[in-house]
Amino acid sequence: MLKEQVAIITGASRGIGKEVAFQLAENDVKLSLLGSSDEVHKTKQELEEKGYSNVLSFTADVCKEDDVNHVVEATKNAYGKVDILINNAGIGGFKAVEEVTVEEWKKTFEVNVQGVFLASKAVLPLMKKQNFGTIVTVASDVSRYTIPEGGSLYTATKYAVQGFMGSLAQEVRENGIRVGTVNPGMVDTYFANGTQGDPEKAEWLKVQDVAEAIVYMVQAPKHMVIDELQLHPLIQQYPRM
Repeated sequence: MLKEQVAIITGASRGIGKEVAFQLAENDVKLSLLGSSDEVHKTKQELEEKGYSNVLSFTADVCKEDDVNHVVEATKNAYGKVDILINNAGIGGFKAVEEVTVEEWKKTFEVNVQGVFLASKAVLPLMKKQNFGTIVTVASDVSRYTIPEGGSLYTATKYAVQGFMGSLAQEVRENGIRVGTVNPGMVDTYFANGTQGDPEKAEWLKVQDVAEAIVYMVQAPKHMVIDELQLHPLIQQYPRM
């Protein structure tokens, strides 16, 4: 179902984004990987070592419109189209409000919200022209409720992403473009400068779990849109909606 489709993945250097790249490659999807560091080229190399040849990689900043537009244009030039966008790039930190600097506030919103806006904006003309596309954004379970103890900044960005994606979904549905979010709870990854594989994260969600949810969404039949998936490890306590 996904064979010969073309996907752009942001935040593809490691963690969820890297795992999504491998799972989509297994489904014969042509890939364009965007990362904020040269580590993204390692993902491309590892994919090629596994025999996946249709892989581009770019060191780019999702906060910068020129960077994002360059990636989309280069992807179109290489593959002729863009069918899938996975907005995965994001950052997080947890501080009391009075400890958050203006610079931290701006940077978190630039990456988590502006990055989603810029990438989505850049692919829409291509998707509208072909009357098909799927945009999936990795948000968070805190886009549906608030958390105490230092979560105000991160939560605010994820509420913003949820609102943007919900409105975008209605705006572009008539163009055959499907828009949805994946909202994971605790994931064993590098989030907030953490370390993947820490023993205390043994029962958390794995990056493979979240990637499988993303692939499930993009594999849906063309007439079907999965608006939102919420994922939690069994051990996590969270407010019920």
